[in-house]
Amino acid sequence: MEGDVMDKLEDMSSVYDFDPITGNIPATKVEITVSCRNLLDKDTFSKSDPLCVLYTQGVETKQWREFGRTEVIDNTLNPDFVRKYILDYFFEEKQNLRFDLYDVDSKSPDLSKHKDFLGQAFCTLGEIVGSPASRLEKPLGGIPGKKCGTIILSAEELSNCRDSATMQFCANKLDKKDFFGKSDPFMVFYRSNEDGTFTICHKTEVVKNTLNPVWQPFTIPVRALCNGDYDRTIKVEVYDWDRDGRCSHWCFSTFIPSPSHDFIGDFTTSYRELARGQSQFNVYEVINTKKKMKKKKYVNSGTVTLLSFSVESEFTFLDYIKGGTQINFTVAIDFTASNGNPSQSTSLHYMNPYQLNAYAMALKAVGEIIQDYDSDKMFPALGFGAKLPPDGRVSHEFPLNGNMENPYCNGIEGILEAYHQSLKTVQLYGPTNFAPVVNHVARYAAAVQDGSQYFVLLIITDGVISDMAQTKEAIVNGAKLPMSIIIVGVGQAEFDAMVELDGDDIRISSRGKLAERDIVQFVPFRDYMDRTGNHVLSMARLAKDVLAEIPDQFISYMKSRGIKPNPAPPPYTPPGHTHHHTQI
Repeated sequence: MEGDVMDKLEDMSSVYDFDPITGNIPATKVEITVSCRNLLDKDTFSKSDPLCVLYTQGVETKQWREFGRTEVIDNTLNPDFVRKYILDYFFEEKQNLRFDLYDVDSKSPDLSKHKDFLGQAFCTLGEIVGSPASRLEKPLGGIPGKKCGTIILSAEELSNCRDSATMQFCANKLDKKDFFGKSDPFMVFYRSNEDGTFTICHKTEVVKNTLNPVWQPFTIPVRALCNGDYDRTIKVEVYDWDRDGRCSHWCFSTFIPSPSHDFIGDFTTSYRELARGQSQFNVYEVINTKKKMKKKKYVNSGTVTLLSFSVESEFTFLDYIKGGTQINFTVAIDFTASNGNPSQSTSLHYMNPYQLNAYAMALKAVGEIIQDYDSDKMFPALGFGAKLPPDGRVSHEFPLNGNMENPYCNGIEGILEAYHQSLKTVQLYGPTNFAPVVNHVARYAAAVQDGSQYFVLLIITDGVISDMAQTKEAIVNGAKLPMSIIIVGVGQAEFDAMVELDGDDIRISSRGKLAERDIVQFVPFRDYMDRTGNHVLSMARLAKDVLAEIPDQFISYMKSRGIKPNPAPPPYTPPGHTHHHTQI
């Protein structure tokens, strides 16, 4: 039995490009195009002959590894390189890139033989895709005192057939298979593979006690149905469900019909035929070959008719980013007294001159990735649970920079600076109320629901929440808005309430209303502390885990509101150029 299920899991993985055992979805692939302008001229009698080399950086080792090279273009200071780089893109990782330019003097692959270094640029993959129209222009540096020109990097997502087809079928006069009643029919769809075998890709529900069933409409990725080949055979088998067969619910164990389900018959079609929609071409005779061979007067075992067919393109996170959607990042920091006196080394807010505290580390890890998707890099930074000067009033929504009118800080460094300053001026107090900062961001999000902006709130806290009911209500309301919430718990407290807010197991509700979407992701900081003291690696893991759900939460909002991405300007391809790829 277990073997069967594993086989079916493998079937599913080939269908949906998804590994159901590890839960891994293959990475989005992004193609990077490189152009340069006004490069240094190193050749005496002609212009430079440039080559671009891309290096990627390992998360653990921080070592640069050569990823690939463009072709050499002779005699130009303004090259538009034809050969592209294809990289795996992960929103939740900081993917550092380095582009080195050389003037090629020899055919040797050894770069030290190309004496002339023309400059270099550093960036992240997020910076490229997060730039307007996913096009980033940067000055080349690396040669002191020289202007080395500029590099232009463009990113294009490689799409592999993102359409989804929705269709509905009915059947007429199917063979009666049950002794006492009529049949309980269901259909199983298979796509054909290159080697002539078939892979299961969909099973309908069972319609009880009828020879003329009407099945529910279903939606399936086109690549699952035909792998992008519109003329590939699709085989459909029709069965009568039997109680002593395996469960009729959608589960892996139903994927290969059990011998005790009765085979009614089958037919074949193709995506191209189905795409014609409802017509005389899409009425199929269900044939049972064994029966046909036995009975001379056999005509068919019924017919199946396509009632409707439509196709929709699935938009990706990068489609929206390229179309100009901005991600606004807000941070809220817990200033309650349970953190401990900031001047003592036991405090979670202690300012060690040699090492960032947990608050600063979590903020930096998450912020440095999200900032790539915000063009002005100005971030509101709030505190909660402190007494403010001069009168000692308690606030759960105060700007870290002290400016009520303008709580924005310049970049992640600006937030860290404001955080350090506020520790010197406010008095840690309490209680721990989240609702005010959640509602603060919700007010901004409510003002722009056209898909042009999406808001991410990072709350860093030491613990036990005091306003659970109000926070739940704020989150249920926030779930209707373009926003997500990340909570990082620091210190040794019990974080049961945070796990409840996360809503992964049980969707959060307030006053009997269920949250429309899951918008909260919680992680305890202590789970990421590396015993070896390798904070770089542990913070990369923390960022990866808290940010991994953001693209799906983002897409779920856009889809629920029917918002399509703005069309991005087409990538610039110089006349006469064709595509070559460099890929690992």
